[in-house]
Amino acid sequence: MSEKKIALFPGSFDPFTKGHEDIVKRSLTLFDEVIIAIGHNAAKKHYFEVDYMVERIQSCFTGDDRISVLTYNELTADLAKKTGANFLVRGLRNTTDFEYENSISQVNRYINSNLETVFLITSPELAHISSTIIREVHKYGGDVSPFLPFKL
Repeated sequence: MSEKKIALFPGSFDPFTKGHEDIVKRSLTLFDEVIIAIGHNAAKKHYFEVDYMVERIQSCFTGDDRISVLTYNELTADLAKKTGANFLVRGLRNTTDFEYENSISQVNRYINSNLETVFLITSPELAHISSTIIREVHKYGGDVSPFLPFKL
């Protein structure tokens, strides 16, 4: 029997958008299991409470036991080892995302030589969605519901 293909989808997910949801769903065509991992980035302060975002993300995938959500406060490459994930999934909206993600993938591979990063190009209709922009719109009372797969 072949080994289960487990992918880790790490990020701050502040908030988790329809673009993120799309990457998870498309990842399931490649992997047996996808772990959505919300990281604690020392350089970022979360706008939305992490526990609240875990609940909201879980609500998007109720009934699909191939998807799990966890939080972590360690190197992503180390978390992958602990969870048995040999793949990292990253979504790319543009070339700027690629430059940033490519550097991170090289370091992750150095730390964990069994870890492959798989880049998925964001679906065109979702490429304009950015968590940063959504936070700004929300902060000033704008309607962010078209960009999120759940109700805030």
